Amino acid sequence: MPRYALKIDYHGRPFAGWQRQSGQPSVQDAVETALRKLEADAPGIAAAGRTDAGVHATGQVAHCDLAKDWDPFRLSEALNWHLKPAPVAILKAARVPDDFHARFSAIERRYLFRLIARRAPLTHEAGLAWRVLTPLDADAMREGAAHLVGHHDFTTFRSTMCQAQSPVKTLDEITITDHDIPHGREYRFFLRARSFLHNQVRSIVGTLERVGAGAWAPGDVRTALEAKDRAACGPVCPPEGLYLTGVRYPEDPFG
Repeated sequence: MPRYALKIDYHGRPFAGWQRQSGQPSVQDAVETALRKLEADAPGIAAAGRTDAGVHATGQVAHCDLAKDWDPFRLSEALNWHLKPAPVAILKAARVPDDFHARFSAIERRYLFRLIARRAPLTHEAGLAWRVLTPLDADAMREGAAHLVGHHDFTTFRSTMCQAQSPVKTLDEITITDHDIPHGREYRFFLRARSFLHNQVRSIVGTLERVGAGAWAPGDVRTALEAKDRAACGPVCPPEGLYLTGVRYPEDPFG
């Protein structure tokens, strides 16, 4: 069966997450339902990352096997037709080798977290960013984040429900930008690694927000990391500011 990679964009708010769940809407189920409108016997699909409820994606990657030899552009157009009105879009489809696997072939994943500081509730950005009331110290957050870059035991920043075999990961990058917006200020956290633990990004951002608010000193982040204890973590921030923005492979399946 020909194998195809799909680059997927979605708004996570209506979904219980990427992964198919009994009795709850999921992004995986939406895409698989659309695929079965094209081929009734299409098997299930696999994705690069199992995003949680409320988490968004602008560059999720999944792969599927189909009986028909589809033109990739026509496949993406047909899927987008059947995905309506769900907030899910196939940005691109590509034919890939039979040994390509969206999850296991990936060598890097990139996430963005958006945090907006403003007194007024969010309107246009509601569900797309985490809102806090007061501005944060971006330099202090950058200083705290520097303790997390590299090869570490991230037990402190790992969900107790995480199924990864090891808490040891290499975090290649945390970049924090900030800029003024109407009636507030937006902070963006860019994180890059081969793979992440369950809730790792949200745990890190929630902890760094405490640093930015002045409740933690930047060095407290290192202390929390070295504790290797989930109880030492700061608050886990809400999911609506988190985006899976890209997945990298040894060869770009989308050219």
